[in-house]
Amino acid sequence: MRKILLASAIAAVTASSALAGGYVAPVVAAEPVVVEKGSSSSAGIWIPLALLVVIGVIVANNDDEEEPPV
Repeated sequence: MRKILLASAIAAVTASSALAGGYVAPVVAAEPVVVEKGSSSSAGIWIPLALLVVIGVIVANNDDEEEPPV
């Protein structure tokens, strides 16, 4: 009986010291975020303007010579 009491006392002492302080989450430093700023030119407007010019040329070159019936 004395051996069981001694073993439980040793287990209680070692278990409490193993858990002393609780869990501490590791601190992870965040990486710096680099944000690239877009250019200030109006390059995004060239495609819609080119499409408008192409549509205008197509409409202007419409060679329908037919007159509507009267």
